[in-house]
Amino acid sequence: VQLQASGGGLVQAGGSLRLSCAASGRTTSTSVMGWFRQAPGKEREFVGAINSSGVRKNYADSVRGRFTISRDNVKKTVYLQMDSLKPEDTAVYYCAARYDNNFYSRAPREWPYWGQGTQVTVSS
Repeated sequence: VQLQASGGGLVQAGGSLRLSCAASGRTTSTSVMGWFRQAPGKEREFVGAINSSGVRKNYADSVRGRFTISRDNVKKTVYLQMDSLKPEDTAVYYCAARYDNNFYSRAPREWPYWGQGTQVTVSS
């Protein structure tokens, strides 16, 4: 599966952005999809994940209540709606996929498929 993330940009604190991750190749309707981010000088960290049907979601504590993951399996696209953005949300955001139904894994090394990343910058 190939993943293409988009939608990043520059936004003021308190603003919103919606990221998209378009998939091609292998079917994604049976995949768990995840979002991660990496700030300069820091390790890549888990943001959230969504199961194949879109019913179950898992969020990092730092974004719960502000970020929302959704998916459209017909369009093969996963979204990350980011509201009430903070300067500490500044990072490169990556989407990832896995096919083992491990919905709770937060370790980047356990996710086999990755998109190229999109930059999100939140100004104070």
